[in-house]
Amino acid sequence: MGRVTERRRTLRIRDGALSTRSDTLVAEEPLEIRLNGKPLAITMRTPGDDFALAAGFLVSEGVVARGEEVRSIVYCAGATADGVNTYNVVDVQLAPGVAVPDITLERNVYTTSSCGLCGKASLDAVRTTTRHPVSDAPPVRLTPALLSALPDRLRAAQKVFDRTGGLHAAALFSEEGDLLDIREDVGRHNAVDKLVGRALTDGRLPLSRAVLLVSGRASFELAQKAVMAGIPVLAAVSAPSSLAVDLAAESGLTLVGFLRGPSMNVYAGEHRIALEPAGAAEAP
Repeated sequence: MGRVTERRRTLRIRDGALSTRSDTLVAEEPLEIRLNGKPLAITMRTPGDDFALAAGFLVSEGVVARGEEVRSIVYCAGATADGVNTYNVVDVQLAPGVAVPDITLERNVYTTSSCGLCGKASLDAVRTTTRHPVSDAPPVRLTPALLSALPDRLRAAQKVFDRTGGLHAAALFSEEGDLLDIREDVGRHNAVDKLVGRALTDGRLPLSRAVLLVSGRASFELAQKAVMAGIPVLAAVSAPSSLAVDLAAESGLTLVGFLRGPSMNVYAGEHRIALEPAGAAEAP
């Protein structure tokens, strides 16, 4: 239900020699998320885990925080004029008594595969108060050696990336470094939403003992999604943004960037990194 990959004809040029062949590409299709029958957002995503993506999106928006607050998630039948179900529209029905936010004033409902929060009216509109504050009871403690092993474990589990080379990934690890879940998508924010949405429906929120690792950079939106899910540690193989660092410092999130081999930068939440005394020394 929804294609993860598609085949396209391509012209190959190698050292001046021409040939044609079919190439495997990652699929990208729009997903419209409706809330109680009303349009909420449209995101460009890789089909698959659409219900989890919708649920995770609602967690990051502060609409829901527990699985029982969602009554149902269904594909909308007859999503086209001729009545064909495209499986590109889902409707989330909230449980009775769950407040429905005003979704008409504060947001542009179109999001892209590269930025899940583009179109927000203001920075204040995305500083949603989490119902799962980052907890330190007791604090998660991670060694640099454990963190440095996670990117290889993430890469080894990226099945679709091996076929296309065109997907981002997000994974949850235990504090012992065990892989708990992984999702791939054309958008990093979608991959994270799929992880959080699955945790919501499985009754595992807050993810207070988990480490979130993302391919690529750590943007503000990814830091926000981690905070909304109660995740104490966000690590990325590339750079964070300045706003992501600010949010991490304000919320108590541990933010690690440039996680490559034994090297990494810790931008916030250093107390969760188990350092040897010599390893904590600052460079001159």
